[in-house]
Amino acid sequence: MAEITASLVKELREKTGAGMMDCKKALSEVQGDLEKAIDWLRTKGLSAAAKKAGRIAAEGLVGVIASGNRGAVIEVNAETDFVGRNDTFQKFVAAAARAALDTGGDMTKIAAAPFPGTDRDIQGELTHMIATIGENMSLRRTASLSVSDGVVAAYVHNAVAPDLGKIGVLVALESTGDKAKLAALAKQLAMHVAAANPQSLTVADLDQAAIERERAVLADKAGQSGKAADIIAKMVEGGLRKFHQEVVLLEQLFVIDGKSRVSKVVDEAAKQVGAPVRLAGFLRFALGEGIEKKSEDFAAEVAAQLKK
Repeated sequence: MAEITASLVKELREKTGAGMMDCKKALSEVQGDLEKAIDWLRTKGLSAAAKKAGRIAAEGLVGVIASGNRGAVIEVNAETDFVGRNDTFQKFVAAAARAALDTGGDMTKIAAAPFPGTDRDIQGELTHMIATIGENMSLRRTASLSVSDGVVAAYVHNAVAPDLGKIGVLVALESTGDKAKLAALAKQLAMHVAAANPQSLTVADLDQAAIERERAVLADKAGQSGKAADIIAKMVEGGLRKFHQEVVLLEQLFVIDGKSRVSKVVDEAAKQVGAPVRLAGFLRFALGEGIEKKSEDFAAEVAAQLKK
């Protein structure tokens, strides 16, 4: 049997929010396989993994910028929230976002772009800030969106400065219709994306492995009901439809009105803008997604529990 270490229990607890001993039991049940342990906890109703998956565990800022039919987003990390409130750091992230727009979200080109008002490039300015402020910082990730004819809108949730915050979103709409009305709709959709956190644009875009994993969890849960096989199959398919409505942007309920599917909102927008509208894509960056902070005291707590 695989060794169930304190660090493995700690990682599972941080990913799922389940109790310490439940995490230890889950790992024991699946021979130490972390991903299987997450699913085991979910089938027992002990995990909040879906809600915890995007937890913020790093500081800094996300910067977004949009101009006409293109936009870009960038995440710059720092060690403390204090740096995120620093004016110098905010100006740096804003400049990095503009460089991301100019370079189409190419990190190598962003790092080499000149930093305004200095003889340094952006990477050089970052190195200078690290030495001046005394914290480790990094250009973590970037991406861009564009359409041939239409608009790209940007939205920052809880902005600390214009176009800077902890959640940044871009939404691209393709249409030959009224650009001002398109931009207003795109902004609303960007607000929706910030709140609803979709995993994909369409059902077809969903990762197949994620679908099969969800199907397995649903089948396990349904199997525990003791119902006939045909009823269980229907329960699983119904669960998958609900899953799609939770994680697929076009299938989600629009948070602005709480009753229409996003797909219907986009289709009906054609009447307002004077031409068909297509939701071409979206980007959502939440600060610190996938980064975990050190928690020495918690690790010691887990180790003590495992010795019992």
